[in-house]
Amino acid sequence: MNIVVGGERPGPADTARQNVLALNQAMFGLYDGASRVFRRNILAQHPVILALFSGAGGRLILYRPGQPPLEAPSVPVVYQLLKSVGHATMVLPVTAGPHIDKPADQSWRGPMAAFRAQLQSALDGLDQTGMPDDWRGTNREILTNNIAFIDDCFAKGVITFAAVNEFTRKQGPNLKKIIAWAAETQVAHWMGVVAEWKTLLGADWDKAYGASNTIYVARQNNILFSVLAQFFGPQAINSRLILIETVSFTTTPEDMLQSLTRIIGDRTVGALFFGNSAVMDYELMGGNARDAIVAEAGKRGMAPFLPPLVPFGSNQWPALITPGPGAGSLSQLP
Repeated sequence: MNIVVGGERPGPADTARQNVLALNQAMFGLYDGASRVFRRNILAQHPVILALFSGAGGRLILYRPGQPPLEAPSVPVVYQLLKSVGHATMVLPVTAGPHIDKPADQSWRGPMAAFRAQLQSALDGLDQTGMPDDWRGTNREILTNNIAFIDDCFAKGVITFAAVNEFTRKQGPNLKKIIAWAAETQVAHWMGVVAEWKTLLGADWDKAYGASNTIYVARQNNILFSVLAQFFGPQAINSRLILIETVSFTTTPEDMLQSLTRIIGDRTVGALFFGNSAVMDYELMGGNARDAIVAEAGKRGMAPFLPPLVPFGSNQWPALITPGPGAGSLSQLP
């Protein structure tokens, strides 16, 4: 029994601190219980659209009170074909990177040979994919150039930076084309879906919620969120239309509904405690921490570097919106 009961006993101060800290852990359990009720109540009164990222161009689900979820049809498969050709091209300099200008290093040959076989299979069957004729020629050229780059590296016995540089410069213009076609395909599809759903909901559209997920690199010009914004309108941004940041490209509808429920539910808490329903959408201590940063910076002779204060209920885009120098899209790049 000494193994179980032996050891140093916690002092009164340790016990007291643990009792207080335990309140925070208990909070999560209470939150979870209330969240399930909140979600049931929200879905019973409000339509909800979830726009989930996926490798197939997205997944949209409409939840309507008292009805089963309605999932939209997928983006036409040509979107995935274009994306696949683009990724198969942009991965080549990534794969080549560790081996550039290292003649003694031949470890790249096996992976490159295997990938070359896949590229050749894709090229051989390109005419049977159903891709529009006016797009197929560009994709054929891209795949042919990919194979030629690999063959050139095999012939020389080394991957040189000059070869990689020449390859990427040659492929860049065609990559811009297929990226534009993929975007046009995706946007046209989802604009049509959301337009139909807005008509389907009628007056209930004005109380609908929308949410899309994003990771860091996809939050700027997020396609699914931007499509929803065209129908929800400016005043819904950050109010009924919410961009939820995650740490992975894909997430589940269950997790998205849980996040949305938490955001909406916390608004009642903010309104009750602080008289503002949007205050809990943000870091609650952020304003006080801002004042503390200014004070601490002054003590250290530093000039505070902080963004401007904006109201809690701001409807600005949840992404970079301040204009500045430099290109902002592929079409603006040379």
